[in-house]
Amino acid sequence: MRIRIDYQTRYDYALPATNVVQLLRVQPRATEDQHILTWRIEVDADGSLRTGFDVYGNVTHIFYAERGIDSLTLRVTGEVATQDSHGIVRGSVEPLAPLLYRRGTALSTADAALCAFAAEQQRDDRLSTLHALLTGIHGAMTFDADVTGTGTDAITAFGLKRGVCQDFSHIYLACARHLGIPARYVSGHFVHIDGGAVEPAGHAWVEAWDETLGWLGFDPTNGIAVTPSYIRVAVGHDYLAAAPVRGARRGGGDETMTVSVSAVDVAAIQSQSQSQ
Repeated sequence: MRIRIDYQTRYDYALPATNVVQLLRVQPRATEDQHILTWRIEVDADGSLRTGFDVYGNVTHIFYAERGIDSLTLRVTGEVATQDSHGIVRGSVEPLAPLLYRRGTALSTADAALCAFAAEQQRDDRLSTLHALLTGIHGAMTFDADVTGTGTDAITAFGLKRGVCQDFSHIYLACARHLGIPARYVSGHFVHIDGGAVEPAGHAWVEAWDETLGWLGFDPTNGIAVTPSYIRVAVGHDYLAAAPVRGARRGGGDETMTVSVSAVDVAAIQSQSQSQ
């Protein structure tokens, strides 16, 4: 599949903001099944953009604004070719050992209810357990964009039985790690079956470790294993470690953030154009 991404984040400040710094994790790395054809990052304010890598091996960009600003727009565009690996992550850069992903975080810690739920999904072998967690969480939770935020933890979301992809993923991480299975958060993009659409955010899912197959991608929000419709951009222990954009500033007053993401199948668009 050839996927085209157009991702834009805009910040508007009530007062001029100074010392604006943005940490970006918006550029994917190539794997055996994910080939970066084009990728471009644009920022509409004067400043410097420095490229690097974090401890997880994610590509990072740090933007420093040169002067005070009233608004800031980040736009990311590119195309990526993907192929089917049956959910197996092949050829990824792995600076950390899988065992380190058994460590919990504040956003992905299990309480008694999550531990009991995880125990119900445990099977005789790890792969079966991972799939049981996938279907179990998908069945237990309802997608609802209005009840949680970026700071909501797995315990709270599971108690509500509602949330967004971030919450579904944190719940999966909490359960897998409770069962002794290394698991990590993934941020990226997903093309829906209708060929793609503009959405107010990117997507999130998880990767869990199987000693025979390696890292495997699971999307508890949609209840499926990862397919060529997914572009993996960043990984981490939780949302905070893989968030597309995190920043700091001085002043600025109230801030308004607007996000728009388009992930489309180029072939599907071309086919639609030819049929019209």
